[in-house]
Amino acid sequence: MTTKPMHWLVGAAALLASTALVHAEDMAALEAAAKAEGMLTTIALPHSWCGYGDVIAGFKAKYPEISVNELNPDAGSADELEAIRANKGNTGPQAPDVIDVGLAFGPQSKEEGLIQPYKVSTWDEIPDSAKDPDGYWYADYYGVMSFMVNKDLVDNTPTDWADLLKPEYAGQVALAGDPRASNQAILAVLAAGMANGGAAGKEAGEKGLEYFKSMNEAGNFVPVIGKAGTLAQGATPIVVMWDYNALAARDTLAGNPPVEVVVPKTGVLAGVYVQAISAHAPHPNAAKLWMEYLYSDEGQNLWLKGYCHPARFNAMAAAGKIPQELMDALPPAESYEAAYFPTIEEQGANKEAVVGGWDAVVGANVQ
Repeated sequence: MTTKPMHWLVGAAALLASTALVHAEDMAALEAAAKAEGMLTTIALPHSWCGYGDVIAGFKAKYPEISVNELNPDAGSADELEAIRANKGNTGPQAPDVIDVGLAFGPQSKEEGLIQPYKVSTWDEIPDSAKDPDGYWYADYYGVMSFMVNKDLVDNTPTDWADLLKPEYAGQVALAGDPRASNQAILAVLAAGMANGGAAGKEAGEKGLEYFKSMNEAGNFVPVIGKAGTLAQGATPIVVMWDYNALAARDTLAGNPPVEVVVPKTGVLAGVYVQAISAHAPHPNAAKLWMEYLYSDEGQNLWLKGYCHPARFNAMAAAGKIPQELMDALPPAESYEAAYFPTIEEQGANKEAVVGGWDAVVGANVQ
């Protein structure tokens, strides 16, 4: 790396000061425009997912002039894109302004012309590997696939994917979404396939389908979308889901029933989600202001409070911007050491295999 002369540093400081001043003016204009719109429409944001309840409350507290219209909290990533398609030209309350989808859905939504570019002020602290260079979509947070276990009903906690096929788990294992539409469930199949020797992508997707076929034939798979309520009721004593969702559910259930969250020994899969603004957003300025809030220190720390590793985690940690109590509440760092981050291409190939093959190979109608 070439060392820059001192006069360059002085010039850079002046430029940064100037840019910050311009940005402050831009933010004031953006806030005014967003308040004039008066509404933000979100979709697929359960309050227990990644701490979104606190995130939405924080945005409302900061901008009380903007009401938040929350559509279909339990929707999957595919449902979010369909909501944009179905409401093109519709400025009513059923048209989402923003989406939060799995990584593979980012490029797809860009290719279809469903989203518009916007680079937040903290853009440079979002890893280049997980954002569109033109600003159409950008990483927001990640977690790893885990097992959420009802300890009142499950004596022996499964520690790896192979365990879930054992007879003792008959009628107990569920996914946290429909693998034909939910990114969380689609990637659970990928993780299972990788644990069974498949290379990330199409091969692991196909091996994952065979794995769930075996689980279904053994009578262990429950075709019900698993969540905290179904786990507590006993309908789905073991749910395969992102660690942050499982940890949030554990906190919500508060020991009734007792819950154990396990990161499997093999097939440790990390999943990145991305944010984007609808190309047909009825409230585009409120959407941009929402993004600014999400990627601010406050927004990123609220996601971390919800057990998600936010996109700016490394930069914020290095700058001492993460409260120690949030770091202490996270699972041990070693739980994430073996995590594999599939590429966009690998996720896309897996998604195609899983969505296209689930009915024919597994044949379980998850709902």
